[in-house]
Amino acid sequence: MFPVILFLFIVVPIVEIALFIQVGGFLGLWTTIALVLITAVLGASLVRSQGLQTLMSAQSRMQHGELPAQEIMEGVLLAVAGVLLLTPGFMTDAMGMTVLLPGPRSLIAKYCLTKFKVGASSASFHGFSQQGGNHQGPFDRSSRTGGDTFEGEYERKDDDKDKDRLE
Repeated sequence: MFPVILFLFIVVPIVEIALFIQVGGFLGLWTTIALVLITAVLGASLVRSQGLQTLMSAQSRMQHGELPAQEIMEGVLLAVAGVLLLTPGFMTDAMGMTVLLPGPRSLIAKYCLTKFKVGASSASFHGFSQQGGNHQGPFDRSSRTGGDTFEGEYERKDDDKDKDRLE
């Protein structure tokens, strides 16, 4: 893994510098700088809006009692896209924009999910009910087998000095 990362840290800057020289020679210095700044600002705003859509989709899946693995992976990919778009360079911008598009991002997320094992191993995922009744959450140990159970009681005690305090 280290040789791959080292290779990327050497090759990516060289390619970016070569692209800067080519584009700068064609468009001029100030136009090239403006283009890099515009892609960074535009990319950051697109990452924000796509991230909010992914968050809403994940919340919807959790309300239906489903594990939002696809949405979580897409959220990670959006973070990677944000880093790529904020990194100055045309190659990283092109890669970031590709990941930012919903179609390619979904395909990349599905591919990554096949490579990584995602899911709860000993407990099932339970959604949260909006009716306010008793429900089992994803961290409810009573539904698991072979776990420790801790029971206890507590009593809330308020200090007398807090009762006279204005809020």
